[in-house]
Amino acid sequence: MIAQDEQIHVTLPDGSVRQYPKGSTGLDIATQISEGLARNVLAAKVNGVVQDATRPIDTDADVQLLTWNDAAGKATFWHSSAHLLAEALESLYPGVQFGIGPAVETGFYYDVDLNGQSFSQEDFKKVEDKMLELARRKEQYVRQPKSKAEAIAYFEEKGDPYKLDLLEGLEDGTITFYTQGNFTDLCRGPHIPNTGFIKAVKIMNVAGAYWRGNEKNKQLTRIYAVTYPKQKELDDYLFLLEEAKKRDHRKLGKELELFAFSEKVGAGLPLWLPKGTMLRERLENFLRRAQLRSGYLQVVTPHIGSKQLYVTSGHWDKYGEDSFQPIRTPDPNEEFLLKPMNCPHHCEIYKTKPRSYRDLPLRLAEFGTVYRYEQSGELHGLTRVRGFTQDDAHIFCRPDQVKEEFIKVIDLVLLVFKALGFADYSAQISLRDPEKEGKYIGSDELWEKAESAIIEAAAEKGLTTVTELGEAAFYGPKLDFMVRDALGRKWQLGTIQVDYNLPNRFELEYIGADNQKHRPVMIHRAPFGSMERFIAILIEQTAGNFPLWLSPDQIAILPISEKYEDYANDLFLTLQEQDIRGYVDLRDEKIGRKIRDAEVAKVPYMLIVGEKEAAEGKLSVRRKGQGDLGMMSVDDFVRSFQAEVKVS
Repeated sequence: MIAQDEQIHVTLPDGSVRQYPKGSTGLDIATQISEGLARNVLAAKVNGVVQDATRPIDTDADVQLLTWNDAAGKATFWHSSAHLLAEALESLYPGVQFGIGPAVETGFYYDVDLNGQSFSQEDFKKVEDKMLELARRKEQYVRQPKSKAEAIAYFEEKGDPYKLDLLEGLEDGTITFYTQGNFTDLCRGPHIPNTGFIKAVKIMNVAGAYWRGNEKNKQLTRIYAVTYPKQKELDDYLFLLEEAKKRDHRKLGKELELFAFSEKVGAGLPLWLPKGTMLRERLENFLRRAQLRSGYLQVVTPHIGSKQLYVTSGHWDKYGEDSFQPIRTPDPNEEFLLKPMNCPHHCEIYKTKPRSYRDLPLRLAEFGTVYRYEQSGELHGLTRVRGFTQDDAHIFCRPDQVKEEFIKVIDLVLLVFKALGFADYSAQISLRDPEKEGKYIGSDELWEKAESAIIEAAAEKGLTTVTELGEAAFYGPKLDFMVRDALGRKWQLGTIQVDYNLPNRFELEYIGADNQKHRPVMIHRAPFGSMERFIAILIEQTAGNFPLWLSPDQIAILPISEKYEDYANDLFLTLQEQDIRGYVDLRDEKIGRKIRDAEVAKVPYMLIVGEKEAAEGKLSVRRKGQGDLGMMSVDDFVRSFQAEVKVS
């Protein structure tokens, strides 16, 4: 029998508690549950900390066994793969030196100094083959604690200045090495049990990266790669990447004539073309109608504001150095900023007259354009721009109204997702990091109230949530909606924030039922987030095949020859009166070419008119993706069209 003090109690995610011998590992626990689970365990989360599945557990603990299906399991797999890449490089490129090799969202990279040796796309295959050769040896990842002196001595002998630089910031007693096969690296882990889990490898790209991100340092070679536990999963991933290229919003935005960029206008400042403007207006009008039903009042504020406005709000202190710099006027006492946020303006609207508790909640909404200085290297199509429009609103309410208002905003966000076909979503509760309170403004008491309101509202709505520390805005916690698109990629869309701090900074007040002055609470919300980013994601989600109600051109009327152009133009005017948008293709082209071009332009309906259609006052209907639907009367087509728009 094992003595009681040699036993530990392990609590599993389902709440069950089991006893194991002291010093059992995550793999030991998995093996006792099932051999199948043990074959798939990559790491273990012990009391919230991810560690090696082979590391002993000496105290009572909450334990989650991590597999490829867990985000932390994937990250461990990819970080271990970075070490395997380094081992392959060391065997193929003598004298190579290593910087850092972290896991990222879709794989991993390693920054390396090849000491003058070349590395290009032609070298990818030999490195991939070497990695697979090494992986098949099933070498264990072995953790070794080291003193700082031992670690320095090791890398001095190896002549690796990058690891020595990293060691300068580490304290004695916190340093570990990991070894697999012939490769040893400075690393805190964790790692998968052995290299045999890695069955498929693909080097994706090679780029330059300055050591520690400082352009004054040496430029290293950054090698991006991805690995999978099965070849089929890698093949599926590569297929999705090809699909993503076809769906790239920058490519489709140009082809569908939605938006453009101009060097003369400036980097990161999109120009909306007529068709893209129609798309935006449809989205805005959809949300305006929903907001009107929910009691919002529309406002408009300037594109600039006094610098003092943002000093008061705290935005200048937090972001001033990284923002567009102040605009100066002939008056030396005046300074303005391009508006980085709408909320300070809305606070000033609130203050335009005295407010009573009976006036609250006050819901102010604006499609407000804001400006933030993004580094040129971070700009990317519509997803990272310097000027963008937020579907912004601020709800000023009493403390007893916060949860109810928060739930109503959740309902509005879910309405948007349903209308646009985003069915796969979760919610992230973004809280402040208690270890870094200096990043935030406001008292602990106010933060605790705000965080509790969000947690309770999300639970009441039954949302699937994860909690992330350190992701809150500087003035308050928030609920961020994470959406998976048609390719399985995760995007942050829609955000709701509870803010007790800006009302304090702007000295907002209302007269309560007790005839005393009180502070309102602010709820910040943006279901779309930024119109630019939302439309980019929508383009890629739909591959440009927008829902019928959103399509800039819903119909293309295609006369077979010039003899039927008058009938086509009359038909177009009739349909326009029914709020059906499109165009008449009057080009001197064969009907097959006109149909193909309309298909490429992703026009939902092609209406073909010739001798029979003109004689009978009808039209032949072709639906994109479905083919010919036959001849219809104009009235029948309008009824069918409007029914489809209503369903959408």
